[in-house]
Amino acid sequence: MRDLKIVTIFTMKEMLKRKSFIVTTIMILLLIIIGFNIPNIINFFNKGNNQNDGTSKLLIVDSKNIFEGTLENLNNMNLGYKVEISNEELSFEDIKNKIENKEIDNAIIIEQNTENLNSYRLRYIVENIAIVSSIPEDLLNAISNTYTNLQISKLGLTQEQLQSLTPNFEYSIEQTEEQEVSGNVMVIMLLSIVLFYAIYFCAYQVSSSITTEKTSKIMETLVTSTSPRTIVMGKTIGIGIVGLVQVCLFVATALISAKLFLEPGLLESVLDMSKFTPYLAIITIIYFILGYFTYALLYALTGSTVSKPEDIQSANTPVAILAVIGFYLSYFTMMNPTSSLNVFASMFPISSPFCMPFRIMMGVASITDVILSLAILVVTILIVANIAIKIYSNAILNYGTKMSLGDMIRIYRDKNN
Repeated sequence: MRDLKIVTIFTMKEMLKRKSFIVTTIMILLLIIIGFNIPNIINFFNKGNNQNDGTSKLLIVDSKNIFEGTLENLNNMNLGYKVEISNEELSFEDIKNKIENKEIDNAIIIEQNTENLNSYRLRYIVENIAIVSSIPEDLLNAISNTYTNLQISKLGLTQEQLQSLTPNFEYSIEQTEEQEVSGNVMVIMLLSIVLFYAIYFCAYQVSSSITTEKTSKIMETLVTSTSPRTIVMGKTIGIGIVGLVQVCLFVATALISAKLFLEPGLLESVLDMSKFTPYLAIITIIYFILGYFTYALLYALTGSTVSKPEDIQSANTPVAILAVIGFYLSYFTMMNPTSSLNVFASMFPISSPFCMPFRIMMGVASITDVILSLAILVVTILIVANIAIKIYSNAILNYGTKMSLGDMIRIYRDKNN
């Protein structure tokens, strides 16, 4: 136990001293902060082009007075525009000059179709069509509703007749499957991506650490002072602790940034986190730890088979493929969480760490499902650990060429004899 603690602490210190780890952590923290400041950055640059109140200046040219002065109502609809109405005949060049002189930001010219008097053409003029390619839908709907209301008012309809034109529809959504599904799919997919990268990159560091220490001959000192089993478990636990702390730091930074930089209620309106309960948080951490151990032990195995850092990438490819298959298996089956394939993904050990927490969030996983999934994952870890440690014990001091799959099978069989 004392040796395990020593190896774990040693691994944590080595991990924390790595320049790549420090630089990566700082860059991700900065990206998180910048990401939550994107709305503020956009507003900052928009203020330079818009009026003091932050709204765009829109000119609507209604030279035929088709709307009979009702377009002024657009300023009362909180569309984000300061609308200016003109009944003059303005050409494209006239409007172009106004945009270039920053008198307006964009313009709409309303023209009547000469072939069909009930049809109208809206010419939307902007500075650059690559930035704004079409009339904003809310603005188009507001103009359409304004014209509709104008025509309705001319018909002299009673209040009852007006209400019959705009009925109030109440709706509900019902499903044919007996199992009810809840939760925000966007939140589920986002957290699945975060969990995958957290497990994958933390586990990847185990392989890199083992190969680096083989190159520096540190491993020879470790092997002579403790057992290979202790080394494997100590390095796996040490990097896992650092990785978990790193993930917690990222999550804490994201929560603080959201609180400081986003408008109140903005994040909640996009991502519904009401289903993320303490129970789900604990389950997610458990699956993170078990998923990490599964992939970390596989990477420990591949890391011990090479003696040069440049060979790590090719040696790790099979494990990386397994991780990607597991992630996509869980990711795409979330579209249909009650399907048999999704149930399989929540049980299959390479995908269950990414899938089961979010089956729980959607309310489709029973306690029995969770226990069975965890049991399968634990058994998988024990099997992988047994294989990894046995091969590791024989391969760790190999400084020759990269070991092949056949070599690993032969070593494992020899150890059983």
